[in-house]
Amino acid sequence: AVIRGKICSSYTKKGGSSVDYFKERLILIHHCRGVGWKSILKILQEDPLLDNLLNKTLEDWKIILPRLTNSQLSLFYNDLHSIDISQKIKLYKENKIEMITFFDEEYPTRLKRIFDPPWVIYAKGNIRLMNQKKILAVVGVRLPSQYGIDALNQIIPPIIKDGYIIVSGLAAGIDTRAHLLSIQNDGKTIGVIGGGLFHIYPKENTPLSLKMMKEHLVISETVPFRKSEPWMFPQRNRIISGLSDGVLIIEAKARSDSLITAYQALEHGREVFALHGNITSPNSRGTNELIQEGAKMVLSYNDIISEFKNDR
Repeated sequence: AVIRGKICSSYTKKGGSSVDYFKERLILIHHCRGVGWKSILKILQEDPLLDNLLNKTLEDWKIILPRLTNSQLSLFYNDLHSIDISQKIKLYKENKIEMITFFDEEYPTRLKRIFDPPWVIYAKGNIRLMNQKKILAVVGVRLPSQYGIDALNQIIPPIIKDGYIIVSGLAAGIDTRAHLLSIQNDGKTIGVIGGGLFHIYPKENTPLSLKMMKEHLVISETVPFRKSEPWMFPQRNRIISGLSDGVLIIEAKARSDSLITAYQALEHGREVFALHGNITSPNSRGTNELIQEGAKMVLSYNDIISEFKNDR
């Protein structure tokens, strides 16, 4: 908040060109290898307007970012001075990819309130969806049972009819089904992917993703040209949770990605809903444990809608 205040104050004094300059520099840092969320925070604390970003020596960076290894520092420093960020931004704009930084007015309000909000979001589609009043996250296993599919088919359409936007991770299984149900029931949906927008994963969801980019929204914290890696998916899950008012888990194995999303939702102060399942089914182990730990058991769509009405 302090950093944002300093930057906004300086924007007012310096005008629009300074905003563009700062945004370009922040996107440049975001493209550099070797640095993560905490390192970018340190850089902003050191230089809130990024005025001196390219004037620092490698030795300067060693002092500013003491926790980085020499290898990480070298990657960061080399990328910082070799990436043509203006060219990349031009290419993204040509492909209708919007770059929304934490400091932009369009940045989703809910996401600003989590502990580690993305510094930059790359988005293709209707970015206004991220700031709509009613957003429910829906996640679950990649190989759902018929019970999970039937339950989703019963719960989601009335939720959409009540005006909720569905956000999920565009993964196989429950995620894909949640997006499709939104589209089939004339609702809106947001896909949050782990890799960059130029590398949809899984590939079989490419047609769905392209449709969502035209009529709905697909976003990523990862720069568009970068392929997904396993560590990106837990990071992606915090965005799914952060964008929503609550998270519905439809089947989850023990220690699954869906449970990570549920626990992040609790950290974010979001509602957590779980579909109760057969105690002999591995797909229901995670959701049943969530209910034991205090998640609201879902027997019908009304269990979700009524909870939000009570909160409001």
